[in-house]
Amino acid sequence: MAPSGLHMIQCQRKLGPPAYYEPATETLENLSLMRRIDEQYLKTPFYGSRRMTAWLTRQGEEVNRKRVSRLMELMGLEALHPGPRTTTRNPDHKVYPYLLRDVTIDRRNQVWSTDVTYLPLNQGFMFLAAVIDWHSRFVLSWRLSNTLDGRFCLEALNAALEGGRPEIFNTDQGVQFTARAFTGRLEAEGIAVSMDGRGRALDNVFVERLWRSLKYEDIYLKAYRSVRELEAGLERWFAFYNHERLHQSLAYRTPAEVYHSAEPVGP
Repeated sequence: MAPSGLHMIQCQRKLGPPAYYEPATETLENLSLMRRIDEQYLKTPFYGSRRMTAWLTRQGEEVNRKRVSRLMELMGLEALHPGPRTTTRNPDHKVYPYLLRDVTIDRRNQVWSTDVTYLPLNQGFMFLAAVIDWHSRFVLSWRLSNTLDGRFCLEALNAALEGGRPEIFNTDQGVQFTARAFTGRLEAEGIAVSMDGRGRALDNVFVERLWRSLKYEDIYLKAYRSVRELEAGLERWFAFYNHERLHQSLAYRTPAEVYHSAEPVGP
């Protein structure tokens, strides 16, 4: 029997090796800047380093574009654009087409997707990967890491696959997701791989909305001091999100209710 949503979340939150309990660090001044960049990026994800530098300067920060560009790269942020753009890709990584244009999402396990986001701590930061079911918005698994290497993304994928399998799995073109270890795992399960155009807005909108809700409802309010505090807070918030938080787009049901129900979502 597949585990319940709450049990899945509780089982699939581990950080892994003890070293992952140490946050990534920067100077306090840069951590403060990164927090401001993160908040503004949620509001204006089309801001690249040039616009972000201009915005920070208007807020009274003495920064130059080189510094802002480095911090945004460290955070894994790039400006989103309404159309495709040319970029240099890892030649060893295959890029897959985007399969979801004009596709109606009307059932659970039809499409899953994943992404990574930066999470600030009082004296450091971490990265979070999560896997979400598009139809229900149900968060199937999540993992924390203090680096942007692909291991924690693959661990989140493996955890989600313990409870089911989608028809299509959508990601962006980040190196974590174009890596053969990640795409090969999906193909071994017979799952079609879909990838956003690099830097395209709205192709992974459900995960972007998840990050916005998480940060405004929990991360920015709590100001976690340690990775263990953050992990415990995420466990509480994801349980709330999956099992208690009502979604207007789900006819005021919770993601867990929709995911575990055979009834279609309707007004």
